[in-house]
Amino acid sequence: MKKVILEKRGQIAYVTINRPERLNACDGETYATLAETWTNVRDDSKLRVGILTGTGERAFCAGSDIRADSFTQKDQVPGNGLFAAMNSMTKPIIAAINGHCNGGGLEQALACDIRVAAEHAQFGLGEVLLGLLPGGGGTQRLPRLIPLGRALEMLYTGVRLDANEALRLGLVDHVVPAEQLMEKCESIAAGICRGAPLAVEKIRAAALQGLDLSLADGLALERDLFNFLRDTSDSLEGAQAFAEKRPPRWQGR
Repeated sequence: MKKVILEKRGQIAYVTINRPERLNACDGETYATLAETWTNVRDDSKLRVGILTGTGERAFCAGSDIRADSFTQKDQVPGNGLFAAMNSMTKPIIAAINGHCNGGGLEQALACDIRVAAEHAQFGLGEVLLGLLPGGGGTQRLPRLIPLGRALEMLYTGVRLDANEALRLGLVDHVVPAEQLMEKCESIAAGICRGAPLAVEKIRAAALQGLDLSLADGLALERDLFNFLRDTSDSLEGAQAFAEKRPPRWQGR
């Protein structure tokens, strides 16, 4: 049985962690396959957006499989290659969170651009209870996303949040009934695909890179990327399509 399933439907890549017997917890092989999968999605010019989820209704991903030998190997951070691959993405990823989203699973969701949760989803970073800390970006991304005190409480205690509390804090962007989860994610993905590919890529770069810059440097980056897009064929096509009241025909150049 494949531990990661990749389906390409039109411009959307569906990436599914497929270890339901382990609540989709990731062992070393699963992490490595996910890294390869996201690189595949990044490099496929036909794809515009990815949707990440887990098999079944119980779990998105329960984190690293602590029973796996790879978890205890020295000089190895579980999922290190995966998070490097996700950090290198130039296309948006939507997390479809269908249950437990803990540890390395939450860190994968945090590495996504948009998070949609089913009503029964729950969230936590419990590494402190194992004598560890989140090694896949949890200590860095979570305090940037939700109020610092609540982020530190989650990190210090391993406490879990339900979907409604996660929504209130801004940890997730939408909460929907489980049966509507993929429909909501696909609706967001379709909206992304209506925009120009290069524009989405550069908007993503401006917004995410700008978080680590001063306002002045962020505005300079925005201006440079605007000037780049203004000279693209898609920019001319967008203006022409608007004037002619027709859908644009994007070429990605």
